[in-house]
Amino acid sequence: MAEYIQLSYFDIALASVFLLLNGVISVWLRLGIARNLAFSATRMVAQLLLVGLLLKWLFAIQSPWLTLLVALFMASFAAREIWARQERRLKGWRGLAIGGTAMGASVGVVALVALIVLVQPEPWWAPRYALPLLGMIMGNAMTGISLSLDTLHTALNREQRAIEAQLLLGADKWQAMRPFIRQAMRSGMMPSINAMAAIGVVSLPGMMTGQILSGVDPGEAVKYQLLVMFLITGATGMAVILATLGSARALTDERHRLRLDRLARHV
Repeated sequence: MAEYIQLSYFDIALASVFLLLNGVISVWLRLGIARNLAFSATRMVAQLLLVGLLLKWLFAIQSPWLTLLVALFMASFAAREIWARQERRLKGWRGLAIGGTAMGASVGVVALVALIVLVQPEPWWAPRYALPLLGMIMGNAMTGISLSLDTLHTALNREQRAIEAQLLLGADKWQAMRPFIRQAMRSGMMPSINAMAAIGVVSLPGMMTGQILSGVDPGEAVKYQLLVMFLITGATGMAVILATLGSARALTDERHRLRLDRLARHV
């Protein structure tokens, strides 16, 4: 195996020069993103440094309960992000519960199968394997769910009269909303599908690139990347389907009426 190349903080600071250049150009062109760029970069640095310290501590302790606690915290934060990224959101507990439950169920099942059946670390819950794998799958599922729910809520609000006309003509709620449910599911799944289509030709994914730079044989890096992409796409697809159907159900009632009053006003 090739020698592992260590980076210094000075190397990281040099790499940030390109980001600073983007900030200067955005100020010059008055794009209005300089503050967001600075805030996001600062937040990223702080979060990654804290995560690095936390993971180093978790790897040393090897506690299943602490690993579970961190996983639950990640899921809770992701559920909140799903809700926050929607332009039109479900009011009350439903707004968090639908996206969070769909993500937790799909990502949990896929991650458990990956750890117990496929990767098989010893122990299977080892944080060195469980948390990075869970994070990659959860991050993509979070994006897919937020896209699908945002698309569904926007479409239902825009096409309210057309849907209600179909309901008055005798269609049930699923028949009336079917085109918009399909559209929402496609929107949520499309980023993962596009990523699979472009991987290896247009881009080398971050995990594979990191493994190769750290000295892992490219053939082994390809195997792990294929595994991760299949897991990500499968979990995202299941999560998108569950969340979209759950939200469509929440926006109707047992009398097949459209209940857009359960959506918060335009954010």
